[in-house]
Amino acid sequence: MRRTTAGRLAVAAAVVAVLAGCDGSRAAAPAAASSPPTYGCLTAEQAAKGSVTVEGLASLEAYYRDSDAGGAKIAVVFSHQNGGSLCDWIPYLDSFTRAGYAVLPFNANGTVSDGIEEAAGYLKGKGVAKVVLVGASKGGTGSLVAGALPDLALPPAAVVSLSAPESFSGDNAGTAVKRLTAPVLFAAEERDQPFADSARSLHAAAAAADKQLKIYPGGNHGATLLSDGALPDVLAFLARWAPPRG
Repeated sequence: MRRTTAGRLAVAAAVVAVLAGCDGSRAAAPAAASSPPTYGCLTAEQAAKGSVTVEGLASLEAYYRDSDAGGAKIAVVFSHQNGGSLCDWIPYLDSFTRAGYAVLPFNANGTVSDGIEEAAGYLKGKGVAKVVLVGASKGGTGSLVAGALPDLALPPAAVVSLSAPESFSGDNAGTAVKRLTAPVLFAAEERDQPFADSARSLHAAAAAADKQLKIYPGGNHGATLLSDGALPDVLAFLARWAPPRG
């Protein structure tokens, strides 16, 4: 009985498979898909929905969440303090998304203002029209610098500086605030020196027509001001100068 061409090919393929198994080699299994990073503070569900890596001059690790109502046109970019991470902001995000803002905290591993530039470019691609820049300590310094950049991908609707020094690494807020025109809130706690004095100095030097200074009692630093009385003031400041649908 003559074999068909198809039959001979099938037999040959089987022989090759057997010989491959004899020498101990196996076909490589498909690589398992890696899970989105939780950064040590997100749930698996949160990470699956919002953990992103923004590729640009440098890879930016971030977490994006839209407002509760969806379709937010203003996003709050959160920049953490030295030694911190995007996790510093997680306890406060619900308050901002409930108020109508999208949020994007990110890990600032280099110069903060550079990271904010990358974040703004990413948010523009999400359909966001303006950004609010909220920063803690070095993140506040970088937010003030980024807010004064003439070519930021999205216009800054407002800037909030929590315990910012006048300069940090490559960011100089003392110079930037003289060019910053967006509404700006400077905040610190009285016993957190020299940062309370820096807030006063930056406020005095700021060129923005709409600027506010809040010095709270206590000695907390950076993002923790939000849990020590500053959160309602920040939300009220944004509602006035950067309403989420404005």
